[in-house]
Amino acid sequence: MTNREFYLERLKSDGPGFVKAVRAIPATAAGYRPHPKSRSAAELAGLFVASTNCALDLVENRSAEWAHESAATDPAATADELEKAQKRLAARVAELDGRAWSRKAQLRMGGQVAWSAPLGQMLWGFYFDAIHHRGQLSAYIRPAGGKVPSIYGPSGDDPGA
Repeated sequence: MTNREFYLERLKSDGPGFVKAVRAIPATAAGYRPHPKSRSAAELAGLFVASTNCALDLVENRSAEWAHESAATDPAATADELEKAQKRLAARVAELDGRAWSRKAQLRMGGQVAWSAPLGQMLWGFYFDAIHHRGQLSAYIRPAGGKVPSIYGPSGDDPGA
């Protein structure tokens, strides 16, 4: 299995966990944040969408401008948007060959190059960052009044399928 194939496998198998975490945000507690310096639950949900769309831009154009995420006002709608973005990203990654996976890509912030690396390395970086933030969001859900979904196995609130 190639690095690209493994990435695609993880993207497809882990994607539903991100969607479940966003759906678990109580609509009345989307603004919950454990500390003033922390992102809110809604901002984390928006980050998942922004990150996935940015990764898609990198795949399609080998260049992307980071668009700051907007806070999700409706977690259910944001979960739907994230699910669609994940499917588009997976479809485009499936079309890549090894050469495209290894080509340089650039992430820009404010018009300046913030990161330049092979596309595959950048996609893994986005993926690992998203996993980190999904863990952060998972820790918010119960104190915000929601039920933590099963992601990699049972949670205290969800025995999983």
